[in-house]
Amino acid sequence: MGLEADCTATIAGRSVAGKARLEDKDLIFRGKERLTIPLASVKSAEARAGRLEVRYAGGSASFELGKQAEKWALKLRYPKSRIDKLGVKPGHRVAVLGLEDADFLREVRERTDDIATTKPKRDTDLAFVKMTERSQLARLKTLRQSLKPEGAIWVVWPKGRKEFREDDVRAAGPGAGLVDVKVVAFSETLSGLKMMIPVAQRPKKK
Repeated sequence: MGLEADCTATIAGRSVAGKARLEDKDLIFRGKERLTIPLASVKSAEARAGRLEVRYAGGSASFELGKQAEKWALKLRYPKSRIDKLGVKPGHRVAVLGLEDADFLREVRERTDDIATTKPKRDTDLAFVKMTERSQLARLKTLRQSLKPEGAIWVVWPKGRKEFREDDVRAAGPGAGLVDVKVVAFSETLSGLKMMIPVAQRPKKK
């Protein structure tokens, strides 16, 4: 979700300074006290007088976030689905390449029936491609040619592998005429990096 703030938290009745971070699956606080709240365990999230008050399975905590408290509370109460985080919209032309994930395909089909699974079509809005080796990054140039000017490629790879990492994907972007704009936890075992054509390289709209 990408929210982060230096703040004072009250945990088990003790106030402590530190940093709060709202991620896809956890609300994390790090200071002299450390706390990780799985979003799935959150029972309520309310903003009161600049404080984010969170009740979760196992306890409660509050965070002094000022004007941002309401924004955090809304994010906790209404978390985005995976398909929303990835930007798949109704009617999008989508390519899903090398991703054997039945749940993901089902989610995509709930948004659009314009899906390619072997070769991306011309003017693709979003291409999802699984990669496991550096040599596969050469495909980015070809995939770029299939995109709409404002389209994107999501490169998806297995987590925790030293031989193929986020840095490898990121480094391949400029050579393929792409810039990285967002990283997500695609699933429990996969990470994803979104890459797009730089605005300066897109055709000018008439």
